[in-house]
Amino acid sequence: MDPGKNANPLVLNPSDLPTRKRQESSQNFEGKNTSIFTFQHPSVTSDPFSQFQESESSDSDAESEVEVIDEQEIYDLVATMSDPEHPITLGALAVVSLPDISIRPTIPNRPESPLRTVTVLVTPTIQHCSLATVIGLGVRVRLEESLPARFRVDVRIKEGTHSTADEVNKQLADKERVAAALWNPTLQSFIKKMLETCE
Repeated sequence: MDPGKNANPLVLNPSDLPTRKRQESSQNFEGKNTSIFTFQHPSVTSDPFSQFQESESSDSDAESEVEVIDEQEIYDLVATMSDPEHPITLGALAVVSLPDISIRPTIPNRPESPLRTVTVLVTPTIQHCSLATVIGLGVRVRLEESLPARFRVDVRIKEGTHSTADEVNKQLADKERVAAALWNPTLQSFIKKMLETCE
């Protein structure tokens, strides 16, 4: 057996993983009347242009408000990604975990700035995981595609969890190397497979 592969990784029960998605779906059914018959058609006597005035004001409100994104939302984005070696999610393998995700101001001396840096520490399933860089790239791609432009993404191997963590972290932090790697058809297929299970 290849010592670089983990044939029997520790797998967590998906129902034990932290997520906001189950809470939202249960609240939708408990707190709201979801019957299709509760829809009320707008009255013909109402002002037909009022909806346009409302949408214009809500658009300007949306621009002035910055969408709040927290660590739980980041976790929900990456936890459902599939591991490239196993048909199991990164959350179930504890490759990504909620305590290893942080969001901080990108410019520390300007905390009021909307710019934020999301840091995700990845824990490979074994010390010599040959696909640690691929997993890091997949997480980075998922976040860069999903988050607004005001977010900077920092994906690293958690200290002490991989034999070549320093080298992998240098690769993941180098934008030119990341861009070049994403042109590689083999890496593209790995990442595409990882993203197939995303919710």
